[in-house]
Amino acid sequence: MQKLLIEFGMGTSLRRGDYTQAAKRAVQDALWHNSINLAELFGFDKTDMQITLDVGVQQPDQVDAAALREVFPYGNVTVNVTKGGLDVPRPEGDGNPTIMANVAMSVGFDMEKRA
Repeated sequence: MQKLLIEFGMGTSLRRGDYTQAAKRAVQDALWHNSINLAELFGFDKTDMQITLDVGVQQPDQVDAAALREVFPYGNVTVNVTKGGLDVPRPEGDGNPTIMANVAMSVGFDMEKRA
């Protein structure tokens, strides 16, 4: 696979303490600010897109990778969740931090398939 594009995003869960929601918002941040026309540019179908999503949150085991895959309308999505992001304590000290998630999304194609 040849990687052709990398996009970055940041998302939060301000009050609910939901790591998956913060990660979904980070994915949307990366996607919604772009119009990715790589498939058409290289003569591929959009379903041929190979997408690698790297997610960083403080509690990786709390992220539902399947829910993140559902954000993408097409392509083969691989989700890797690692420790990263940031948990920000809330002023009221209720033990429910504001969660910040970071994502890096790589998009590529199997260029040999086209040949």
